[in-house]
Amino acid sequence: MTAPPDAADEAPLAGGVVVSGEESRPAGGGQSAGHVSVPAARMGTVPRPSTRAPFVARAAELDVLAAAVERARRGEPGVVLVGADAGVGKTRLLTRAAELAAGTGATVVWSHCVDLGEVGLPYLPFSEALTTLRAQHPAVDETVAARPALARLLDAGTPADDEQSQGERLQLFESVAAAIAASGTPEAPLVLVVEDLHWADPSSRDVLRFVVARLRAEHVLVVASYRADDLHRRHPLRPVLAELLRHPRVEHVQLSPFTERELREFTTALAGSPLPPAAFESVRTRSEGNAYFAEELVESGLGDELPWSLADVLRARLEGLDPAVQHLVRVASVSGRQVSEPLLRAALARDTDAGEPADRSSGRPFDAALREAIAHHVLAVEGDGARDTVVFRHALLAEAVASDLLPGERVGVHRAYLAALDDDPQLGSPALRAHHALAAHDLPAALTASRAAARKAARVLAPAEELRHLEQVLALWQAVPDAATLLGEDRVTVALAAAGAASRAGEPDRAVALARRVVEGTADDPMRQASLRHVLSRYLLGTEEVEETLAHTEAALAVLPVEPPSLDRAWTLAMRARAAMNADLDELAAEVAAEAIDVAHRLDAPDVEADVLTTMAILEVADDDRAAVLLAQARERAVEAGDILTELRCWYNIAANRYYAGRVDEALQVTEDGLDRARATGLGWSAYGVELRLFRDLVRYVLGDLTRTDTAGETMPEGSAPQLSCVQLYAAVARGDADAVARGTALRRDWFRDGQIALISGGCSIDALTWAGRRDEAVALAVELVDHLGRTWSDYFLGRIWISALALAALADAADAARLQGAAGAATVRELVARGAELLDAARTTAERGRPRGGRLGPEGRAWLARAAAEHSRLTGTDDPALWEETTRLFDYGYRYEVARSRFRWAQALLGAGDRNAAEIEAAQALEEAEAMGAAPLAEAVRAVGRRGRLDLPGVRRSTTAVLTEREEEVLLLVAQGLTNRQIGERLFISGKTVSVHVSNVLAKLGASGRAEAVSLAHQRGLLEV
Repeated sequence: MTAPPDAADEAPLAGGVVVSGEESRPAGGGQSAGHVSVPAARMGTVPRPSTRAPFVARAAELDVLAAAVERARRGEPGVVLVGADAGVGKTRLLTRAAELAAGTGATVVWSHCVDLGEVGLPYLPFSEALTTLRAQHPAVDETVAARPALARLLDAGTPADDEQSQGERLQLFESVAAAIAASGTPEAPLVLVVEDLHWADPSSRDVLRFVVARLRAEHVLVVASYRADDLHRRHPLRPVLAELLRHPRVEHVQLSPFTERELREFTTALAGSPLPPAAFESVRTRSEGNAYFAEELVESGLGDELPWSLADVLRARLEGLDPAVQHLVRVASVSGRQVSEPLLRAALARDTDAGEPADRSSGRPFDAALREAIAHHVLAVEGDGARDTVVFRHALLAEAVASDLLPGERVGVHRAYLAALDDDPQLGSPALRAHHALAAHDLPAALTASRAAARKAARVLAPAEELRHLEQVLALWQAVPDAATLLGEDRVTVALAAAGAASRAGEPDRAVALARRVVEGTADDPMRQASLRHVLSRYLLGTEEVEETLAHTEAALAVLPVEPPSLDRAWTLAMRARAAMNADLDELAAEVAAEAIDVAHRLDAPDVEADVLTTMAILEVADDDRAAVLLAQARERAVEAGDILTELRCWYNIAANRYYAGRVDEALQVTEDGLDRARATGLGWSAYGVELRLFRDLVRYVLGDLTRTDTAGETMPEGSAPQLSCVQLYAAVARGDADAVARGTALRRDWFRDGQIALISGGCSIDALTWAGRRDEAVALAVELVDHLGRTWSDYFLGRIWISALALAALADAADAARLQGAAGAATVRELVARGAELLDAARTTAERGRPRGGRLGPEGRAWLARAAAEHSRLTGTDDPALWEETTRLFDYGYRYEVARSRFRWAQALLGAGDRNAAEIEAAQALEEAEAMGAAPLAEAVRAVGRRGRLDLPGVRRSTTAVLTEREEEVLLLVAQGLTNRQIGERLFISGKTVSVHVSNVLAKLGASGRAEAVSLAHQRGLLEV
C-alpha cells in the first residue's frame, strides 16, 4: 500500500500508519515522495499523533528503544517503561520507534488501556494484542489452541469454584506469557506497545508483572507508556512501577519537555520557517516545552492575544468548528479518549439532552461531521474496518472538551450512551454500561450492569475487577428497592460471591470481612447461617484465625443435621479438622476428620475427601508409610475432582512425608514429579508450585547435589525470589561461594515477612560467617536470630536446635584459635565455653519442650541435636570421637553433606586422641565426598587437618615448605605462643629487624592483616603443628 502525496493531511489508513521521514520502507513495499507506508502485517493498528507535527530531538530515547529491539532480536528480551507528563510526546516517540522497528522486520503490536475509573476493562491491552497476534502468527494460534485457559481471555468458559479459579488464573497468566513468547523470532522480534499504563486495570497490571518476571530468552520487547503527572501518591501503578524497575531487564525512559533549542527546531518545522523572536518567546513561556501545547499555540495563529492555558487554546479551536461537529466532539469526549464508532453513532442518535444530533441540526450525516472533525485534527479513526474506533488526537483534548460540559449536559450524554447500549448490548461491555449508568444516575441500570460486569470478569478470570463490581452492587443495594428482584438473587448471595472474588484476588482479609458480614446477616435464618459458616471458616484458616474457625464450625455443627448427609456438614467437618490440627488438638482433629471422611464417602464428594485425607495424613505421626498411603489417596481424589491445587498440595505433602521419614531419595523423586505436574498445568509458580521448588532445592542439597539451580527458560516471580534465594543459600555456603555472606545479608529485609526466610537465610549466614573466620559475627547473628524467631513463633521453635549447633561450631573454632595463644587466650576460652553451655542447654530444652507432631524428633532433628553435643565437646577441648561417630551415624539417613562434615570432625577428634590410622580412614572418606560434591571449604578443611596431622591423604602434601619457608614456620610457631619480635629474635639468635621481615612475609603469604589472624589462618590450613 502506498500513501498518496497528500496523505500527511489525512487520517491514518485503516490497518497501517503513515509517517513522515526519509527512510526506505521494508522490501516489497512502495514509497511515495517523503512518506513511508508501513504494512499492517508488521505494524498493527497504531494511534497517530498529528501528522502536521514533525519529529524532532529525542535521539537518546530512540537509541534506547532501538538498542532494546536489537537485544530482543538476539534473544535478550526486555521492557522499556516510558514516563512523561501529558502532552510531552510519548505517543509521538513510540510511534517513531515503532516505525523504525517495523522497518527492520520487527512485528509491532499496539495496545492500550482505557479510563473507566477504578475497575477498567480486564486484560484489555493483552486481549487486544493476542487478537492481533493470533491473526498474524500461526504459532500464536497453536499456542491458544493448546492452552484452554486462553479461552477465558477470549470471553469463553464459565467461572469455577474459588480455589480452581485461582489455579486457572495462574494458567491464564502462563498462557499469555507463552503466546507472547511464541510471537517473536530472531528475524521478526515482537515489539508489544502498551499505551496509557496509568489507566490499566488490576488484572492487566498483574499480567504485565507476570510477563516481565517470565522474560528469559524470548525475542520480545514490551514498551509501556504512562503519564507521570497522573501518578498521585496512592496511585495503584506506583508500587507496580517500583517492582518492575528493580528487574534487571527493565529500562526506564523519562521523557522531558523540549529544551529551548529543541522547541525552536519543533516550532520552525511546524510553521515552515523560524517564528519571530517575540512569538517564539511567547510560545516558549506558555508551553514550557510541552510539545502538544506548543503545537496548539502555533496552530492558533500567533495573534496578539495568545491564551495562557492549554484548555483555553483547545476551546478556542473547537469554537471555530461547525455546531454539529462541536456536538459530535462533545458527545465523544464523555466516553474518554476513545469510543467505538458504532457506539458513538448510536449515542448521537439517542441524544436529546445535550443538544440536537449532527444529522438533525444541519442536515449533515454523522459521517460528514466526523470527517470534518478528522480534517481539523481533533479526532481520528483507528481500526481494521471490523472494529473501528474514534479517538481524540490527544487525551488532553478529550479532557478539555469534557471538562467544558455543564453537569446536566454530561449526565444527558451518559444517558444517551446508556440508551444506545440498552438498544444493542453488543455495542459495549457490561462494565462500560455500568460506567455510563452510574454517571447517568440510573441506579437500577447501574446495579444490573455491575452484576453482569462482575460475571464477565469472573469468566475471564479477573477477580480484582469482579470484586470491585460486586462491591458496587452491594453499595447500590439499599438505593434500589427491588434489587433482589432485578438480579434474581439476594444480597447474601452477592456478598458471598464478593468474598470469593476477594479470596481469589489475593485479599484474604477482605474475604474474611465480607464472609463475616454474610454470616452475621443471616442470624434470622439459623440453618442458612450454619451452612455459610464453613465458607467463612475456609477464609479464616487462610488468615490463621484458628480459634475463630473452631468457634464457627462448632456453632454450625450444632445446627446442621447429621441425617441426611450434606455437603455443608461435610465441609464444616473438614474445616474443623484442619483448624483442630493447626491448634495442635490432634485427638479432636482425628475424631472430626473420621466423621468428615465418612460423610464425604456417602456423598461421593472427592474434593472433600482429598482435603480430609490430607489432614489425616499429617496427623498420622506414628506410621510414616500409612501417612504416605493416605496422601496418595488424597491425590487420587483431587485428580478425580479436577482440583489441581489440592492435587499439588498432596504432591508437596507426600514429598515432605518421605523427607521427614528419612527417605530422601524418594522425596526428591516425588518432588520432581510434582513439579512436572505443576508446570504441565501452568501452575509452576502457584503457591504449592513454589513450595515444591523450594523443597526440591533443599532435598538436592541434602543429597549432596550442590550445583546451581537451573532456571533456564523461566524467571522467578518477584514475590517468590526471597524464598528461593534463601533455600539456595544452603548449597552456596557448602560450595564456598564468595558472595554467600552478602546474599544472606540482603535477605535480612525479608525476615519480618516470612519466618522461614529468617530461619534459613539466618542459619546459612551463620555457617558462612564461620567458614569465613568471622566467628564473633556468626555468634552474634545466632543470638539475634533466636530472639527474632522466639518473638515470631515461640521460644522453643525446633529450628533453634540447628541454630544452636551452628553457633556452637563457631564458638568451638574461636576456642581452637584462642588456645593457640597459650595462657593469653585462657580467659577467652573460659568465656566461650560458658556461652556454649547455654547454647547446648537451649538445644536440649528445645528438643524436650518443642512441639514436633507426635512428640518425637525426626531423623534430622536428632542428628542436629547430636552435632550440638559434639561441637560442645570440641569447644570444651575434650573433642570426644564417640560423639562425632554418633553424629555421623545419625546424619547417615541421607544427609550426604553433613555426613561428610561430621566425618571430618570425627577424623579431627580421632587425631587429637592419638588414633592416627582411624583418623586417616575417616579423613580420606570425608575428603573424597567433599571433592565429589564440590564442597570447597570442607575439602580444604580436611586437607588442612591432613597436613597438620601428617595424614596420608590423596593430593595432600605433608610438608608445608611450599607455603612457608622453614624459618618462617619457626617464626610463626613462636608468634602463636605470644612472643614479641625481640623475644623471637633472642630464641632464634637473629635480630628483631630480621624477625619483623619474616613476620611481614608470613602475613603477605597468608593474606592476613595481623599476627592473630595469621596464626588462625595457618592453623586452619594445617601450617602449624598441634
